[in-house]
Amino acid sequence: NMYIALNMFYIMMMMNMMILMYNKYIINMINKKEMNNYIGPLNMDIMSIIYGSMLSNSYAKKIKGGTKIIFQQENMHNDYLYYLHSLLANLGYCNTNLPIIKTKLNKKGKIMKYLNFETWKYKSFNYIFMDWYKKNKLNMNYIKVLPKSLNMYLTPLALAIWIMDNNCKFNKKLMFFMNYFKYNDMLFLKNLLYYKYNINTTIYNNNNNNNLNNTQYIIYVSKESMPTLNKIVSPYIIPSMKYKLNNYLL
Repeated sequence: NMYIALNMFYIMMMMNMMILMYNKYIINMINKKEMNNYIGPLNMDIMSIIYGSMLSNSYAKKIKGGTKIIFQQENMHNDYLYYLHSLLANLGYCNTNLPIIKTKLNKKGKIMKYLNFETWKYKSFNYIFMDWYKKNKLNMNYIKVLPKSLNMYLTPLALAIWIMDNNCKFNKKLMFFMNYFKYNDMLFLKNLLYYKYNINTTIYNNNNNNNLNNTQYIIYVSKESMPTLNKIVSPYIIPSMKYKLNNYLL
């Protein structure tokens, strides 16, 4: 077991070294003390990135003095996470150090490789936390909800981030796996996509084990709406993520 652990550590160390050597996303090296984005409203780019990613794997964490946003992806999507990190770092919202590969056990007890990074904490991010989380009346824990402000922040960039961030699949239709959210959230998102972008979707309940407390919904984008969606997001989709849109991508 010790030999296996040491071997895994060596492999991960070599992988991280290769990433540092060949990272293709340019980051302007900056110091936190040089940042001037602590005061004033958040611009649309940072809100689009955060809100698009919060539809999928990202989450907000409220701590003393502010809120930080945590971004996470499995290792197979490391190129996208480095792209995302470069966006946040160049906007001045996180450390410029590249995320490294880590391991953890998944729900099935298997070792999973992943990468993550987090923003610095901001008082202005408290608004994002309160927008996306509501207290569960039963146990007073926070649960993730879809905010009505998505009507403003679901921009073309946010749509592209959602597609790249989500573990979505393409099988004639694009489908998004939506964890955490309730049916009313899905209905709101379905209507928003239609009225804002003329994108038709259907909602599917992927509750295979009939556990009502752990329901996963899937949103399908209709085949007829794929050209519309792709025209909107194509300027923002990075090469390694084009497979998600199959041959529709412009």
